[in-house]
Parts: sequence; structure tokens; C-alpha cells
Amino acid sequence: MKNWMMGAIMLCSTAAFAQTATNVEGSKLQFTTIKNMDAYDVQNQGRTGTCWSFSGMSFLESELLRNGKGKDLNLSEMYVVRKMYPLKAVNYVRMHGKANFGEGGGFPDDILCLREYGLVPQTVYDGNRQKTYNHAEMETLLESMVKELGNSNGVINPTWKNAFDGVLNAYMGDAPAKFDYNGKSYTPQSFAKELGLNADDYVLITSFTHHPYNSQFVLEVPDNWNWEKVYNVDMNDFTNIAENALTNGYTIAWAADVSEKGFNFKEGLAVVPEKDWNDMSADEKKNAFLEPIQEKNITAEVRQKAFDNFETQDDHGMHIVGLVKDQNGKKYFRVKNSWGTENFGKGYFYASEPYFQYKTTSYMVNKKALPADIAKKLGIK
Repeated sequence: MKNWMMGAIMLCSTAAFAQTATNVEGSKLQFTTIKNMDAYDVQNQGRTGTCWSFSGMSFLESELLRNGKGKDLNLSEMYVVRKMYPLKAVNYVRMHGKANFGEGGGFPDDILCLREYGLVPQTVYDGNRQKTYNHAEMETLLESMVKELGNSNGVINPTWKNAFDGVLNAYMGDAPAKFDYNGKSYTPQSFAKELGLNADDYVLITSFTHHPYNSQFVLEVPDNWNWEKVYNVDMNDFTNIAENALTNGYTIAWAADVSEKGFNFKEGLAVVPEKDWNDMSADEKKNAFLEPIQEKNITAEVRQKAFDNFETQDDHGMHIVGLVKDQNGKKYFRVKNSWGTENFGKGYFYASEPYFQYKTTSYMVNKKALPADIAKKLGIK
């Protein structure tokens, strides 16, 4: 997941977001909340491709809120980014440059960091943020280093890792090994343990026909650099797991494609019109974001074709915190983004159920949120 958007760094309470309308001038859409969960302030990833960390930390923050812990705690996204970069670099070099390297990543990275390196508060480590996050220059230097090493045919000096860390430290600062927080001393691992977060509680869900249902496979997207496995379910279970999670108070870390013309963050809506976008008139395109519309019927075949043709790619990570319905009873997911608050939804938007079914590559959820019959089929305890 690499998507980013430049914007002002502004914070916004979730309570400030109207949940009964899109807030778009002229909109006829009216939403009624089915379920809404707590989340902390909307953040801004700036000019970085680190949406996976922002959405992943937001997800874990909501897990803490659900458990009555972590009040007013903002977890450091850049701590996770700082810990993952060296691992991606080693993987890239070991694969002789035939693996993905860059700012992109996925929710498995967040869970890997939680399990192996712990977590820290934002106040302890902010990754040298100034006016906005911008990793362009740092990324250029890091990429040039690993490409040279990955293409090397000779003996590689192992001290390259020190040089790599030196660049990270220059731009982001070294990640803390110990820190004080609220009058107590911690390591990142002891801090995560005290929060009660367990990496084994989280599972990744997808739905594709090129692998057997009710089994696991390595999701074939470039940013799955550590080859994490996902659970593959049919379309009905795919949707039911998500709805069951939300109605029972669990949020969802959502990986999806946002390059569709039906995705309009500024207007606060993501839909899949039944009519092809190129065949729509100007008024039809405008009204797609202003009133309830007929959407495509998303089948397993439609979803698979979009993935196979690279029309659906793993290009953005977001955080689903609620479920609503419009005046016609159609369901939408309420989504927290990490592009700041300069949109009609103050950093949030609504994604229709067809959009979710069509454009999701995978999502992460607490395994306790799975319906019992589906968990049994998947062998999840």
C-alpha cells in the first residue's frame, strides 16, 4: 500500500463528524448509523507511502479503546516504519533485487512490529516530523543503496547495514530502546505487553478464486514483501465477516484500491455505478456522489477479473470504524483515512458495500470477530 496525499496536518475528533449525511452541498444522501466505534484523531501521512502504518496503528488504537485501555494514546506510526525498513532491505538484497522495496507495506508489517519490536507512543518517537512527513529524499538514497547491493555479483560487506541505518537515523532518528511514559519506564516490548495487544489475535481475510476457499495462501501483491498468508473465503463469508465484526464492536484494517473514478475522497464517498463510468453523462457522474444510485452486482468472477487485470491493486490502507445505511436501506462502511481532514467528511468517507466487495485486496480483523461457523471452517480458534 503506497497511496499518499499532500495535505495540512490537522487533527479532528471523530465526534465532530456528522454521521447522518455526507455534508456535501446538494447531496440527497441521508445516512443512519447502524454501528460506530471509537477512534482517535485523523492523522496525515503527508508525502509518504506509509498508509499501512497509519491505518494499522489506528486499528490497534481502536482495539485498545474497545478493551477500555489506551485512553488518549496516539501510537507512533513512524516507529513501525523505522523498524520495517531494515527488514525490507535485507529481504531485497537476499532476493538479488527481485523483491519489492520502498515505502509501501501492509498490515502484516504492523503485526510483525507488534510481535517482534513492540510499540511506542507518538510523543516518544515521531520520526523527525516537521511540517509534514516527506520521505522522498530518504527513499531515493535507501533505494540506491539496496539496488547496488542486490545487483552485486561479488562479496557484500556486511557493514552495509550500518550505513543503511545511518541514513534512516539521519532522516528519522534512531528508534528508542527504552523510554519513560506517564511516570513509568518501558521498552517498546514491555509497553506493548502492558497494553495487552496480542499479535496472534489478528487474521487477514480475502476472497479470490485462484486459490481454494477456506484455506490460506500468500497474497500476490508487491507490498506483501514478507509473504504473509491470508485466509481465503467465498464472497458471502467475505462480506459477512466484515459486517459481523462491525456490528459486534470490532473495527477493520482495510487494504483496497482507491484509483477508481467512483472513489471521491473530497466528496466523502466511494461507489461502483452500475453504468460504466466512461458511458455516463456529466450529470450522471456528478449525481453519483449526491444521491443513491444503482450499483454493480459484484460477483466472485467480477472481483477476480479486476484483480487479474491489475484493475484492483493493493494501493491504500484505511481503517473501517462503522456501518451505516442510506434512506433506501443500502449499507456503507464508514472509513477513517490518513490524508488529513480537508474533505467534506473531515478525514472520513463512506464506501458502499459493492465498492468494498469489488476493490478490497484484503482486510485485517480480530479473530474473535469472526462468526463461529466461519472460524470453524477456517480452523481458527
